[in-house]
Amino acid sequence: MRSQAGSQTGSQIGRQTGIVFTIFMLLVLALTMTITGCITLGHKFPVDAVSKIQKGKTTRTEIDQLFGSPWRTGVDDGMRTWTYAHYHYSLFREPRTRDLIVRFDDKGIVASYTFNSTYPEDVGAY
Repeated sequence: MRSQAGSQTGSQIGRQTGIVFTIFMLLVLALTMTITGCITLGHKFPVDAVSKIQKGKTTRTEIDQLFGSPWRTGVDDGMRTWTYAHYHYSLFREPRTRDLIVRFDDKGIVASYTFNSTYPEDVGAY
């Protein structure tokens, strides 16, 4: 006669199979991330249009026409801000980042803006 202690029920086997499958899928995901090794946040924007921004003159409508919808919006020191950003991180090379933060006065005119980049082609361009 066989011992009941050593046998498993169908539900126990199914649960173990589910755990093994979950572990397998997590390993596949980790391997995929290791192989591709990158993540991108934000969206690209026309860097050449940054030189067209004029403090005290360019309107919110003109910024929208030049760059499209902002990636983020917020408030900085009481001024409405629009942020355009493209961040690309990789395990295999230095990060590549660009961001443009535009601050508007209460009339919707550009009060100030900041452009930052780690792209070599942007160094000294602005």
